Amino acid sequence: MAADRNEASTNHVAVIFGVTGLVGKELARRLILKPNWKVYGIARNPEIIPIENPHFHFISCDLLNPLETQQKLSLLQDVTHVFWITWASQFPLDGHECCEQNKSMISNALNAILPTAKALKHVSLQTGMKHYISLQGPFEKKVHYYNEESPRVSGSQNFYYVLEDLLKERLAGKAAWLVHRPGLLLGSSNRALYNFMGSLCVYGAICKHLNLPFVFGGTRDCWEETCIDGSDARLVAEQYIWAATNDAACSIDGQAFNAINGPSFTWKEIWPALGMKIGVEVQREDMFSEDFWFSTAMADKKKVWEEIVMKEGLLQTEMEDLANWEFLDVLFRCPFKLLGTREKVDGLGFTVRYKTLNSILYWIDFMRGEKLIP
Repeated sequence: MAADRNEASTNHVAVIFGVTGLVGKELARRLILKPNWKVYGIARNPEIIPIENPHFHFISCDLLNPLETQQKLSLLQDVTHVFWITWASQFPLDGHECCEQNKSMISNALNAILPTAKALKHVSLQTGMKHYISLQGPFEKKVHYYNEESPRVSGSQNFYYVLEDLLKERLAGKAAWLVHRPGLLLGSSNRALYNFMGSLCVYGAICKHLNLPFVFGGTRDCWEETCIDGSDARLVAEQYIWAATNDAACSIDGQAFNAINGPSFTWKEIWPALGMKIGVEVQREDMFSEDFWFSTAMADKKKVWEEIVMKEGLLQTEMEDLANWEFLDVLFRCPFKLLGTREKVDGLGFTVRYKTLNSILYWIDFMRGEKLIP
């Protein structure tokens, strides 16, 4: 088995579903820099900044279309590793329609790949820390650190459960498979629905452009208390690679691993540093407001973002390509704490960690380098 995973002697061929997302982009960038890896990237639409590398091949595909998926993916006969980092978001989370749509999408992909990819060894599934709670409540206000063995929420229509059950059924005896559960993803993409970094940076740029206060709008609990884990896209990508090429991690099919930075944080602690990095003045006595709603305050700022893009010579994006104001409102008013443990990956030797403040500062610089933000 160890010889099979020796990168010096084995060609690895990855297919990344969701390659334009926060983690998918970073995973592709890292894999193509490793010896003997070839990468197929799957998404409906290409990135505005495409990956240019002879070891990377982008395939535009609507995974909800079974015929198109069959035609395009059945040709990938050399695939050894599948990374499923995408989801269908047309329906509300924790609902029957969301479960069925995501099940159809991954089923279409497996139907196309499994019959022809005879060298397939490993499938990685990305879900998230929402595995541990139901959005319907009831919610616990106390701090509870979830480990990977925490039971599923009884009666919850969580599409994560549906995907796990489907892989267990379809991959039995055919390939090893693992699950990764990140928290608040921190990375760069203009194709992600829940894009924290894009939302934060567009908000900060508008505040700077209009000389508005850089306010945290949310509940006092979310402001002052540790409520969520950050998950740097670099860490999640490295954990994918580590787990997919590690015998100990792959020893049990369907094992799950939390994919989180490690050190905890509060928004109150790091907000001044974020304002300084973005270039807005933060008044400590005015940083927090329970009455400030991003979806209200930013609703009429579409033209302002267009002005900023033009003035700063940025890549052409619409405000909604990067920012999701409803997401920020939900995140900063979340009625529950969603925190995880790292003991499992730590115990198996995965050592990558980040402070979430450092992650955010890194991705601000990265997005500036991509000319997505000023």
